[in-house]
Amino acid sequence: MCPRGARLFAGSGGWLERTKVVAHCLLIEAGGEHVLVDTGFGTGDCADRKRLGRRFNALVNPVCEETETAVRQVEGLGIDPGSVSHIITTHLDLDHAGGLGDFPEAQVHVLGAELAAAEHPSLKERSRYVKAQWAHGPHWVEYGPGGDRWFGFESIRLLPHLDAEIALIPLPGHSAGHTGVAINTADGWLLHCGDAFYHHGEIETPPNTPRGWRIFEKLNESDGEARHRNQERLRGLRQEQGAELTMICSHDPEMLEAAQGQPAAAA
Repeated sequence: MCPRGARLFAGSGGWLERTKVVAHCLLIEAGGEHVLVDTGFGTGDCADRKRLGRRFNALVNPVCEETETAVRQVEGLGIDPGSVSHIITTHLDLDHAGGLGDFPEAQVHVLGAELAAAEHPSLKERSRYVKAQWAHGPHWVEYGPGGDRWFGFESIRLLPHLDAEIALIPLPGHSAGHTGVAINTADGWLLHCGDAFYHHGEIETPPNTPRGWRIFEKLNESDGEARHRNQERLRGLRQEQGAELTMICSHDPEMLEAAQGQPAAAA
């Protein structure tokens, strides 16, 4: 995605210069199966960018290239997309759920609160959810509040039949059922925080967030108090467990570049 306002979003560059925003997904290999965390934009979005909405296209300027979709990148790894048997969604915003239709047989794991919000959005939230992205009728697997704990956070263990430790970590605020996804890897825990934060400076102490992201987060939050509270908790988690935990978000290009070329197998 290439919105204008590099100075606002990246902290440098021109006010009208375009900047780079990514959609950071994860592919997990475990027990002979593959699990995808978020899907970014899909081939359907590339074929018909209009379905993303005039406002979104104008403000965000998504570069919908089919080679960048999750399904084509999975194929590029020599993996049959049909082996992606599970998709875990941090939430169902249009820039996270666009590729669901490219994996029609996969089970899609989602918090029940998020699925309810997406299927029956309020007037304010109608533009964030694009029902055409799941018109194929996904195999939804819904979850409610969990009873487990993960470093002090509520957690919901997923896919116990796989030889991998994966959990949903509810982080509401950006959306009603927004969640992080924790994966225990050979190099320690990896926490995909979705849109709980947008820029690496937000989880630093003290936080340092470009003004554009602060405005964007405010405009797109479903519960500002919960969002701020969870960001504070994530900062504390990073301070306490920094040596054993890697934390990423969906849209920071620096975090994606740091992670690329450093695959971590599930433990």
